[in-house]
Amino acid sequence: MIHGGRRPVLVAILVAATLGFTTACSGGGGIASLPGALDQGNVAGLPVTHFESGLKPDAPMPNLDVKNADDGEIDRLATSAIADVEKYWAEFLPTNFSMPFEPVKSLLSYDAKGTEQTTACGSTKGLVNAFYCRGDDSVAWDRGVLLPMLEKRFGTMSVVTVLAHEFGHAVQFRLGEKAGITKNTPTIVTEQQADCFAGGYFRWVAEGKSALYRVSTAEGLNQVLAALFFIRDPAGNAATERGAHGTAFDRTFAFQTGFEKTPKDCAAMNEANVKARITEQPFAKQDTGKGDEKFNQAGVDVLKKSLDAAFGGAGVPGPAIVNQGGKCPGGKGTPPASYCADNNTVSIDLPALTALAQPIDRQAEAEGSDPGGMGDFAAFAEIASRYALGIQKGVGASLDNPNAGLRTACLVGAWAKVTDSPGVLRLSPGDLDEAIAELLQPDSLVSADVNGARPANGFSRVRALRKGYLETSAVCSKDFS
Repeated sequence: MIHGGRRPVLVAILVAATLGFTTACSGGGGIASLPGALDQGNVAGLPVTHFESGLKPDAPMPNLDVKNADDGEIDRLATSAIADVEKYWAEFLPTNFSMPFEPVKSLLSYDAKGTEQTTACGSTKGLVNAFYCRGDDSVAWDRGVLLPMLEKRFGTMSVVTVLAHEFGHAVQFRLGEKAGITKNTPTIVTEQQADCFAGGYFRWVAEGKSALYRVSTAEGLNQVLAALFFIRDPAGNAATERGAHGTAFDRTFAFQTGFEKTPKDCAAMNEANVKARITEQPFAKQDTGKGDEKFNQAGVDVLKKSLDAAFGGAGVPGPAIVNQGGKCPGGKGTPPASYCADNNTVSIDLPALTALAQPIDRQAEAEGSDPGGMGDFAAFAEIASRYALGIQKGVGASLDNPNAGLRTACLVGAWAKVTDSPGVLRLSPGDLDEAIAELLQPDSLVSADVNGARPANGFSRVRALRKGYLETSAVCSKDFS
């Protein structure tokens, strides 16, 4: 985040009989909304499930011709993923687009550190990637470096995620005009569509329709979203750059749209509606910290001003923010930040939050070692979530009902949108990705109620924050009562 110089747009909080409050962020817009209410008891209408995700124990080995395959575990996962995605599209291309499905013409497995292979798109030497090549209608994957690393870090379904995305490009170019694809279509649009198509496939798997794979809606989808976070573009990239794939915020939005809607909705993503909501942008000239302010007591004081202004319309006193170890009297709370209802304060552990606020080490992240902190916005958002609990208490809302954690995450998203214009604080590129990283942690505080209880599924957590950011804070009381 960076400091601004003008008063931020206010969040007006109005009394409502049902919940105790609603909120309306001017400037939040109503664009790109996801449908319907979502609570911690379901994931887009599906039950929350817990089991090991991956290949089914009795899954047969697909009979596909894969050039240069080594018949190892990774190739089996990749080949099974392609076969499964093909079966999905064999069903949905005719029903959604009135056209027959045609498999890709060739499949290639290669080792980025091994013997060089070629496609119509060039050499695979040193190419740590998976890709669709339109020139020869092929899908290729690096079985030596990329896919093993993803499987080790995020589980089996991360391998499936990448290949479902790449196959989405094959579908996209089969659809052509039906997906609005031309030679001039910006890369960010084709990438958003492919992420969306992957989301539709995972919905099909989650519904139990796959003969090869199964995915739980809790830990399984958490792995998928974590993989999408990992393969995000670096903060400060521009969506207009050739090869732009999107921030984690953008990529998870597209994936969740596909999971909740239909392939037709994915194909309807175009330059206009993607541009209206995409968050990928370069750093501002005054953002000398490249997205991360130094986190200290002075920064917390500025955060307090931002929160007071944002929630000032509630007509209730905002809680004080005090550096008292992150716990409430009697040792209770949700360290490193706690809302203490007895005295209407947010108690923080400044050293712990300072450690959390350290920038993500992208190199360490790529190597699979501890990336350190999650960035300044992750720490600011944790404090903001506890502050939002104080506002909710002031207007009579429950702080520990089943949806309190999701409502709180939604309000943090609404506050983030308010900061997305010059003011006391202002969002920097990468800030929303830092929030996604926090929300995908098992102990996420942004999505926790006053006692620290939170939904087991990251899907609901991420979606709640996004709804507040994109649809104004009024949605927080409506969807998470």
